[in-house]
Amino acid sequence: MEKMKDADIVIELKHDKDGAWKTDPEMFDWLVSRFGAEFVRDRLQDQIKHANKIFDRGRRLLHIENSEWVMVILYWGLRLIGLYDRGYRNFFDIQTVENEVFIKNLPDAFEGYRILHLSDLHLDIDENLKNVVAKVIEPVEYDLALVTGDFRASTGGSYQMAIDETVAFMETMPEPVYAILGNHDFLEFVKPLEDYAKLTFLVNESLPIEKDGEVIWLSGVDDPNMYQMDNLKMAYENVPDDAVKILMSHSPETWKEAAALGVDFMMSGHTHGGQICLPGGIALIVHAKCPRSFINGPWRHKNLQGYTSPGTGGCGVPVRFNCPPEITIHTLRKG
Repeated sequence: MEKMKDADIVIELKHDKDGAWKTDPEMFDWLVSRFGAEFVRDRLQDQIKHANKIFDRGRRLLHIENSEWVMVILYWGLRLIGLYDRGYRNFFDIQTVENEVFIKNLPDAFEGYRILHLSDLHLDIDENLKNVVAKVIEPVEYDLALVTGDFRASTGGSYQMAIDETVAFMETMPEPVYAILGNHDFLEFVKPLEDYAKLTFLVNESLPIEKDGEVIWLSGVDDPNMYQMDNLKMAYENVPDDAVKILMSHSPETWKEAAALGVDFMMSGHTHGGQICLPGGIALIVHAKCPRSFINGPWRHKNLQGYTSPGTGGCGVPVRFNCPPEITIHTLRKG
């Protein structure tokens, strides 16, 4: 156990045997200086409370990927019926999907602007995954790259392999790449991934994206699913009302509030599109409390356009059925 103190806030923290909490005594001070003591306290307490839990208080109550026996049964069940190898091949059959987004007041400079959207990489689930993803991205032309959360496969235990695999993968990506945290990600991922993977995280934060003297605003919120630490009002506190607003939210569960705040386009992931689906892409398990039409691909709510990636990687068991993984290119259009 270690303690972090800031004014009247005292937090007792457990850490993984390979975790940065133990090896970097300045981690806590850095987190507080970046995010504020109250947010850090609440986020880290939730991490301790909910890591490795199968049943949780979050919007998604069941986390079957944290149940080792369910994963073992699924693995051997697929082996016994002869489907595992097929599912494993599907897992690496990453598609490149094009999506057009029409925004009425899009600045002229951003007409045709291409955003590469990765989500749910979970790179530590298989050592071959990062190379396959990098190969798929290599020929793609884009202006901006984003990752909408979930860098590791589990929600608890050691995360060192996930950090290492992400750092190695990001060596293939030109800067800048913007990212948010998912329900599998701890808050202390931010510092090593910003320092060594050259990612820029937005945790209830916004920043302007400039091109030829014109600007759109990119925002990101913390996980709205398990930790429920998303705060859109804080993220948009300094964003002009008439600005074009692009939002990264790990789960599409923030759709109502995003629409109310005038967000133009929201990118999400988390659902994996079901990952293991019936023919026609019918998901057996929906991982988010939102309309079923929001869990894979493009969707709309009032003036809000959204896109939920089925994920670039996957978790639990590295298989997919009737739900291919993807990298997505969103092309912004004026109209």
